[in-house]
Amino acid sequence: MKEQNFNNHAQMVPGFHYLTFGGIIALLGGAINYLLKSSAENKYLASLLVLAAIIFVLVAWFTRTFALKAQDRAIRAEENLRHYVLTGKLLPASLSVGQIVALRFAPDAEFPALVEKAETNNLSGKEIKQSIQNWKADFYRV
Repeated sequence: MKEQNFNNHAQMVPGFHYLTFGGIIALLGGAINYLLKSSAENKYLASLLVLAAIIFVLVAWFTRTFALKAQDRAIRAEENLRHYVLTGKLLPASLSVGQIVALRFAPDAEFPALVEKAETNNLSGKEIKQSIQNWKADFYRV
């Protein structure tokens, strides 16, 4: 696999992120256009088409967010265990999920110090990732 770093760690699945979302947005746009241009006898059908397109948008959005929340939860548990193994203490409760998710890219040698720095300076996820010297790849997140 290709070496992962801050510049290329985001993973995009073209069939999902571009094709599916692009198709749904095109459907929504076409449905709205059809509703606006339809005759009186076609307004009901056009309205149902717009409703269906909106439902597709919501289903696609929630499919993505639910999967990310499940992954965030697993990452939080993994990083909490890793911090406990390395330091004998749980992660500080003040760290946000976004900070913990960003910390997963830090190798064990940098992890405890970066946790402390993130807590003390309230670093954002992006700032945490940029602070990592030796990137630890994560190829399993989607």
